Amino acid sequence: MTTHSIRTIGITTGGGDCPGLNAVIRAVVKSAILKYGWRVTGIQDGFDGLIWPERSRELTLADVSGILPRGGTILGTTNRGNPFKYTTMENGAEVAHDFSQRVFANARELGLDALVVVGGDGTQKIALQLQRGGINVVGVPKTIDNDLSATEVSFGFDTALHTATDAIDKIHTTAESHHRIMVVEVMGRDTGWIALEAGISGGAHVILIPEIPFTLANICRFVERRSNSGKRFTIIVLAEGAALPPDMEGDSSIDRRSMPRSGVIGPLLGQALGKVLKREVRVTVLGHIQRGGTPSPFDRILSTRFGVAAVDLIARGEFGKMVCLRQARMHVADLAEAVTQKRVDPGSEMVLTAKGVGVSFGDS
Repeated sequence: MTTHSIRTIGITTGGGDCPGLNAVIRAVVKSAILKYGWRVTGIQDGFDGLIWPERSRELTLADVSGILPRGGTILGTTNRGNPFKYTTMENGAEVAHDFSQRVFANARELGLDALVVVGGDGTQKIALQLQRGGINVVGVPKTIDNDLSATEVSFGFDTALHTATDAIDKIHTTAESHHRIMVVEVMGRDTGWIALEAGISGGAHVILIPEIPFTLANICRFVERRSNSGKRFTIIVLAEGAALPPDMEGDSSIDRRSMPRSGVIGPLLGQALGKVLKREVRVTVLGHIQRGGTPSPFDRILSTRFGVAAVDLIARGEFGKMVCLRQARMHVADLAEAVTQKRVDPGSEMVLTAKGVGVSFGDS
């Protein structure tokens, strides 16, 4: 397919929302129209707009005017819209439907020559299936978790990091004033990038992430050493996906709800620390506040670069690919590579830096 044979492209945003999505939409629409003269169709609510095409609509330059600094996504999104396994409630039970053939047919009906899919690993896995089924797909990496291996950083992460750091800064002063142990639970699902970087930038004393196993006993010893040296408060930054330590699993007083999920492990750890240390412990779960708000300048610029690069990929006929950032430059990765997860290396320079300034990871 050549540039001259492309007339209409689609764009959709899937998975959790994050700052910078509207900046990508704006960049795709403006670049497609101004640079190539294409028509752009906005697919509403993830892939739902291809299952029910009446939800789709043309995006013009007027539609994207003023949305650069706006959080969220003007197209809407969902993290429950897998067309290959679309779950609905029927007669009180969950039923999975395969709507993929409807999606392929509707993409043809809408005249889509290519589709820009903006999302994280789950969304890009669906995009890969759509590519294999015959839709020309180009991916754009989106996740505040920063856990896609193909790109050094994904947009949304920087803004989430600013939000988490600002919260830790505010908690720092009240923790010191009241001589308390403060647990701050941040997002990150199966990876600890937000916890690690926000913990370092916010001056946390303990950072707990899924990649480094920790124990309650080690954390308690660290807190006691701080107390004995005259430090009467401790700030613990905890990733929501961190595993329950083995010395907490046998406590019958602990609620054994499923993890990882925002707001679960933080209160459990706070409860256990208070019980052992006989100290006041306060828990703050930042939750979805990390997804919202105005994108940082870095995220606005990266989103714009990704959007323009995605349109250029379509123009070159390079489908089944995802744009990514490597060594501060735009690169391209196969979607199959892009969906693998990037985890924190326990021996990385970032972790060693944190340990070098006295941060405990609860592993010793």
